[in-house]
Amino acid sequence: MHLDKAKKRIAKQLKKGFHGYPSITLEYFGATPAMASELVISFITEEGAEPQIQKFVCDQDAREDETIQTTLVKIIERAEVVSLTEVSGVSIIKG
Repeated sequence: MHLDKAKKRIAKQLKKGFHGYPSITLEYFGATPAMASELVISFITEEGAEPQIQKFVCDQDAREDETIQTTLVKIIERAEVVSLTEVSGVSIIKG
């Protein structure tokens, strides 16, 4: 799947907002607000359940990495996610 197509599918899911479970929350991390080198996916199966965390790390911007974005689309589809949310911006990694 091409990067643009994957990003459009993710954006469409994000626009729907929260509609129940299972849900995924996306949070991007990086050394600066301009470069997200990490993506953390929190998957919650039902209300009150502990989130399952998956982390992707890359040398370039994760928001523009075709492999990460297409994998994310596949995760959303296979988990039959009802709600997709995203923490806005890039959270700064301290250290």
